[in-house]
Amino acid sequence: MKLQGRTAVVTGASQGLGAEIARQYIINGASVILCARNAEKLAEQKAMLEPLLASGARVITVAGDVGECADVDALFARVQSDFPRLDILVNNAGVYGPMGNIEDVDMDEWIDAIRINLFGVIYACRAAMPMFRAQRYGKIINISGGGAANPMPAITAYAASKAAVVRFTESLALEARADRIDVNAIAPGALVTRMMGQLLAAGPEKVGQQFFDRMSKIAGEGGTPLEIGASLCVFLGSAESNGITGKLIAAQWDRWEDWPQHLDELNSSDVYTLRRITGRDRNKEWGDK
Repeated sequence: MKLQGRTAVVTGASQGLGAEIARQYIINGASVILCARNAEKLAEQKAMLEPLLASGARVITVAGDVGECADVDALFARVQSDFPRLDILVNNAGVYGPMGNIEDVDMDEWIDAIRINLFGVIYACRAAMPMFRAQRYGKIINISGGGAANPMPAITAYAASKAAVVRFTESLALEARADRIDVNAIAPGALVTRMMGQLLAAGPEKVGQQFFDRMSKIAGEGGTPLEIGASLCVFLGSAESNGITGKLIAAQWDRWEDWPQHLDELNSSDVYTLRRITGRDRNKEWGDK
């Protein structure tokens, strides 16, 4: 019951990773506000989660598009009216956006992916910050994914937005540190979800043969279990992770359970962040001073 008595907002909570994060939050004692665009799917998730609620905990749903300021404002107005405080914000909602060479994709779809993946995170953080600052405590968890750390040709809107989410995370972490608000981004691994299905449906002609083959292999093997990323979200939402902030954490590969023992080292280093690699970092003497 690591989250007993805490209240969390989870966006993109109607299916996939968001639904699993909400489930793990609830079995760890939290009250959860589920947000997604599809009200019917949200209602289905709520019905499945209610039997798991701890005593005194609640689950409510708010349908909305995180890329729309008015919807985000309505979401947080509901949080403030229904709960005495907010402890955790998980920005999970996201899309791949159009797939294909940049000159071939629909530009409106490309921009819409940025609206959801990046502005949706920014809008929600902006709405939550006054609540967190007033109580001088809060946890923000932004789902970034592989697009942040690796180039993704033919899925450029996704890659660009996710890299931007990580730099926004690092910047907001510094901005909020004095008020004991921890802000982190996570890469949950290659998940076999609806988005993976969209990628495979696009085919190798849109996403490239090598990437398509790699994703097909991952899908055939089942991908990274949703529980791994959701468990990291439980850790980051709990008191165990207090003081860990401004990091990009790989759920599957990083030994994040041990990080509280190395808090001083984490906070005095740029490990687990996005940084430029210089020539000297790779033992090349000719490129920089």
